[in-house]
Formats: sequence, C-alpha cells, structure tokens
Amino acid sequence: MTATSAHGIHHVTAIAGPAQRNHDFYTRTLGLRFVKKTVNFDDPGTYHFYFGDETGSPGTILTFFPWEHAASGRLGVGETQETVFRVPEGAIGYWTHRFVEKGVPHDAIVRRFGETVLSFRDPDGMRLALIGVPGIENEPAWSGSDVPAEVAIRGFHSVNLLLKEAAPTGAILTDVLGFSEIGREGQLVRYKASDTAIGGIVDIHEAGAFLPGRMGGGSVHHIAFRAADDTEELAMAKKLAENHGIQTTEQKDRNYFRSVYFREPGHVLFEIATDVPGFAIDEPVAALGQALKLPGVYEKRRSEIEQVLPELV
Repeated sequence: MTATSAHGIHHVTAIAGPAQRNHDFYTRTLGLRFVKKTVNFDDPGTYHFYFGDETGSPGTILTFFPWEHAASGRLGVGETQETVFRVPEGAIGYWTHRFVEKGVPHDAIVRRFGETVLSFRDPDGMRLALIGVPGIENEPAWSGSDVPAEVAIRGFHSVNLLLKEAAPTGAILTDVLGFSEIGREGQLVRYKASDTAIGGIVDIHEAGAFLPGRMGGGSVHHIAFRAADDTEELAMAKKLAENHGIQTTEQKDRNYFRSVYFREPGHVLFEIATDVPGFAIDEPVAALGQALKLPGVYEKRRSEIEQVLPELV
C-alpha cells in the first residue's frame, strides 16, 4: 500500500424511484450537495446522481440510479442493511425534530458501540442512519442548503452488512481493504480502517440462515472502497486473486474514478475505486451538479439522451 493511502468507503450506490423525489430528499431534507448529474454508463437512459460534500470527497458520496417505476427491494441476507452518516454528537436532537417536521419515517434513538444512532428511511424505503460523533463540529460541512452547517452531515460513518456469517467477508476487509476487527456487540462485528475517520467503519450483522435479499428500489447496489490510485487498486486486486481466489472485473473508467468490481464471500457487490481524478475534472467546484455530464462515448447522443431523462426542477 502507498504511504499516503487512506482506506475506507469511497462511495455507496443505491437504487431509487422517481428522480425528482430522490434529488429533493437528499438535497433539501438531508442537505447534501448535488455533486454530479450524469448517466448510468451501462444504461444512458437512466440518470446517475451523486450526493456528497462540497467537492464530492471520497467517504462522503452516496449515488443513485433512479428508475421511475422501480419495484421495491426486499432486505435480506447478502446485502447492505443500513448506510450510516456522521453528524456532530449534539445534532441528533435537531435531526429528530427535522424528521418529525418533514414526515421522515424514523426509529427511536438507540446506542450502538457506545454511539447515539438515529435510524430512518428515505422515500424508497432505503435504510439509513445518523450517528452522533463527538469532536467533529469543526470539520468542514456543506453550507449550501437550509441545514445549518453546525449540524450538517459530515460524510459516512459506516455501512452495515446483513450476512450469514462475518468471518469470510471479514477476511477480505482485513487482508485486502485496510480494515481491522475492533469489537463485537451482540450479532454485530465491527471493522475499522485506522487511517480515516470518514467512511472508516464496516459493521457486519451475522444473521445466520435468513431470507436472501431482493434488489430493487431502496436497495444498495454496491459499496465502493478506496484505493489511492491505479497502482494501489491493481495491488489490491492481485491480493484478492492470490490470497482469496477472487477475480475482479477489468478496470472500468467511470470518469471521476477508475473501478474494479467483485462479489465478496457474503455475496455483496464490492467495488474498489480510485480517489483520482475526482469530480472537478469536467466542471469547476463552484458549478458541480449543475449541468448534465456525459461520458465521451455518449456525447454525440446528448440530444436523444436529454429527451429521455426526466427534467429536474
């Protein structure tokens, strides 16, 4: 691994229903920045939305494929149970009131590994949570929404995977992806990347023999983990193959990062994504998310694609 690497979560990608509803919830209700408006590279008639911090830093990016008529998914073994954001510890009260005011379905506050957890759902039923973290009040926060900066979301805290057993997936997290097991609580096993605070935790909920999940609206499609650059990504893919017998896909250029994909032993789709080049490669930071950005191969079809995509207001 390179000396300057930071590990942890790069982004989380999920499936949503109507594009406008998805856009409004994450920008207006949660106060995230709309970082990039592009298309699904494998299905250019579908948007690919990116939400995150001011620049779309690794560890802050939640992305969606919004399909207008997506059937609802079903939570089960072999998928992400919950996607968790960090907020300052004193902000949980603000967010509880905000969810009540805006009619956001949410659960009673609980404690998990000594931290305050407020779980909630988005309009598609995606399971999310806020965790209050002490001492992060002075971290940078996106201030371009009506959520005050002092209580705003500050990137990912963790993802929670619902799996039959933790050990096989834990072996990939620890040997390849830069995590270490740091604790157990009930059916949860916690893994942490020591070199990053943002997006640095993976919790595995050991469920045993349980109904498998069904992908659909509200489901997480895949989780991406960080590699500093192509060299580190190649080294991680090599270790996957040599130590675990798992082959990745060929590298795919996603314009803002370069990726390889694989199924981990618990059947969740994992991605390794490079930190470079980032989201300011095709528009300035001040203008992120304002224009529809297309990969070069689709640029000649821009007019056709724009006619198919639902208009955002």
